Amino acid sequence: MNTEADALIRAAGPRIDLDDVAAVRAADPGSMLDNVASAGDQVRQAVIACERAKVVDVRDGGRPRAVVVTGMGGSGIAGHVLQAVAGPECPVPVERVRGWTLPAWVGSDDLVIAVSSSGHTAETTACATTALERGARTVVVAAEGSPLVDLANGAGIPWVPVPPGRPPRANLWALSVPLLVAADALGVVDAEASRLEEVAALLDGLAARCAPSVPSTDNPAKQLAHELFGTLPMIWGSSDLAGIAAYRLLCQLAENAKYPAVNGVLPEALHNQVVTFSAPQASGLPIRLVLLRDTVEQWQVTIAADEADALALESGVSVSRLMAVGEHPLQRMASLCAVGDFASVYLGLLGGVDPTPIRPIETLKSRVRERQDGP
Repeated sequence: MNTEADALIRAAGPRIDLDDVAAVRAADPGSMLDNVASAGDQVRQAVIACERAKVVDVRDGGRPRAVVVTGMGGSGIAGHVLQAVAGPECPVPVERVRGWTLPAWVGSDDLVIAVSSSGHTAETTACATTALERGARTVVVAAEGSPLVDLANGAGIPWVPVPPGRPPRANLWALSVPLLVAADALGVVDAEASRLEEVAALLDGLAARCAPSVPSTDNPAKQLAHELFGTLPMIWGSSDLAGIAAYRLLCQLAENAKYPAVNGVLPEALHNQVVTFSAPQASGLPIRLVLLRDTVEQWQVTIAADEADALALESGVSVSRLMAVGEHPLQRMASLCAVGDFASVYLGLLGGVDPTPIRPIETLKSRVRERQDGP
């Protein structure tokens, strides 16, 4: 731990005025803010793409035993979204695979959806190949002209194109909507076209509220970024759905802001992570609790979240709060993710980093490929 360096970072303060629109635009050469703001349009375009790909035809085989989503990184979050929307009352299990191997039980009774924004993800392609070999109903979501789409074309299975130009982490809804459309066709979730349009409209409204032209006093994303700067965020969701949004924010802070954080979900975090309240600066950076509150919570968790909020303040831990909007799971998920996505970009700008590049990921992938290919 280098507390002296941490103190210097905090003392230096933000490196940009988030209300200086010209400065913000100049510091974001990859247009990550515009990519994040495209969420509503992504929903609408993905619905059209699903219609063209005839994704609803997956219902011809009847309801599957399970829905399995395979994907990595920013593409893999689509499986989280489907799982959050399906919820505990879903009539079939929704499972996620983030690796090379499908569970041994996956077979002809199941639906496998392989998601890769680039279509070049080796782990996802391996899982899709296994699914086809086992006779599982399979759908692909990937970039046109990619190896994963070539696999889909060779097997004669439906695939939905991912629009080019945005990194996977900024393609959340382009990647998630095909899963939702397929699940709706199977009667697994409620995600009909009118529902998705409601989500698109909600995302448009939040993009307007979080835009660079909106001053910090009225901009929830800029406010959150300022609150997180110089702290160690500990992000808790007050439901399984909000817990997934907390994980999403953790990942966005890592990739967009190049910023470390910790995530958890209630009530589990109350049995371990809460102990850090007793030493809120042990890491060198002061902890800031970020509570993502759902509009649908178990009453016991509501009480626990309220008391955790109070205990944090009593312990000298500052608290940021994000409240979900709407009653439908899709609306609640969209509202929490949208503000967090914008905040992660603004936090990166405050720290003087370009939100778009992800060089450590690229470097690591290159090294792994070199070792796999051999001398």
